[in-house]
Amino acid sequence: MSSGIETPVAAVPVQKRLYTYDELVAELPETNQPCELWEGELIMSPAPSFYHQKMALRFYKALDAWVTAQRSGEVIASPIDMVLSPHRTVQPDVAFIAKERLAIIQDVIRGPADLVAEVVSLGGRNRDRIEKRDLYEQHGIKEYWIIDPEPETVDLLSLVNSRYELVTRGGPGQAVASRLLPGFEISVDYLFHGP
Repeated sequence: MSSGIETPVAAVPVQKRLYTYDELVAELPETNQPCELWEGELIMSPAPSFYHQKMALRFYKALDAWVTAQRSGEVIASPIDMVLSPHRTVQPDVAFIAKERLAIIQDVIRGPADLVAEVVSLGGRNRDRIEKRDLYEQHGIKEYWIIDPEPETVDLLSLVNSRYELVTRGGPGQAVASRLLPGFEISVDYLFHGP
């Protein structure tokens, strides 16, 4: 016998689809929109700002010119997938792979690059300074450059005994020199303001 009062039904949480990188590639079309996999969850972001891209490309051009002259490996700029595990894929702004490790370059980068640079996006400070820092440290990326437009600083982190240590924090009027690639250095002013 009905009392005429409806019993509320408990809401069932919607389960997010979790992907492996290979499932993602098989199911979704190729795109230039930034997308990454974090523990299988697809994270999509708006395209970076014009100034973000200018800074990333200045770093890319300087590093690529140096690496090409030294014949020490390959440099690539985003968007490119770097597959760190079946459920963890990121798109670093710039990545360098040493010539002795070029086999990880296939359809995408399948494994950790040797050097990665990220330009901190508006609202992305936690992601670049903490989450990606921890991820890159965990996967053994030897050098991580954090280019931060708000304070106009460049942090150079180097992997020492499986942990990142801050080698340099460069500011206006300074240059930052790589520990991984002796002889490569870049002006902080150039990164933020160009020639």
